[in-house]
Amino acid sequence: MAQYMIAIHHPNDFEPFSESEATARDIDALNEEMRAAGVIRFVGGMKPVASARSVRVRENRTVVSDGPYLETKEHIGGFWVLEVATLDDAVEWGKKAAVACRAPVEVRGFN
Repeated sequence: MAQYMIAIHHPNDFEPFSESEATARDIDALNEEMRAAGVIRFVGGMKPVASARSVRVRENRTVVSDGPYLETKEHIGGFWVLEVATLDDAVEWGKKAAVACRAPVEVRGFN
């Protein structure tokens, strides 16, 4: 079995609690389906991107700055870490996540 991350992508101005009741129900149902299948290793939502801090090393000093590491129009709003047999299995869960979250997702394996 291998582990995969399914990351939900949201626009930068997304408010975590702005989802409709229907979306929240669909996400809860997906979480229950994943639990019943025994594939969840971790699941979590992220705080707004504005609360991020980036840490870099410049001229042998660590520098902390406000905001995300990359300036993009979207960011990871939450993710699941699943343990499944194949990438295809993870992609099937990713499809369900995209429908439930009404947002694009990315499926990536861990080394």
